[in-house]
Amino acid sequence: MRHIHRLTALVAVAIFTAACGGGDKAAADSMAAMSMSAAGATLNGPIEPAAGGKVIEIMMTTNDQGNFFDPKDIEANPGDVLRYKLNIGVHNVNFLADSNPGKTGLPPMSAFLQLPGQTHDVAVSFAEGTYYFQCDPHVALGMKGYVKVVKK
Repeated sequence: MRHIHRLTALVAVAIFTAACGGGDKAAADSMAAMSMSAAGATLNGPIEPAAGGKVIEIMMTTNDQGNFFDPKDIEANPGDVLRYKLNIGVHNVNFLADSNPGKTGLPPMSAFLQLPGQTHDVAVSFAEGTYYFQCDPHVALGMKGYVKVVKK
């Protein structure tokens, strides 16, 4: 949430600077650079995998075929990082307790990713087992998946 407030403040400063500068090219360039960095931003900060771990990228998409995670069935090891990346649409990631009975240490629900390229990282630090996740606004349309955590 802190990132969103910081991003809002940066955009406001850029707009104010552009308005006061009378269309100054430097102000316009500054706004364009902030838009690009916001689009590629990781909402919870990039997380590096543990030694020997890897980043597993999961695309989040809305198109004429529906709303989906790709891949939606994932196998990961402790120390890996799940990187949910927005392709098209507005999506979030939620490991609901109701869908994961008896599981502890579930990651918190993500913020809504709204700009193509934004990511949300989840460190795989939970015990072996299968964990179900979903996009809250699109779960009824089938936007859900799972990660099976196995030891190497």
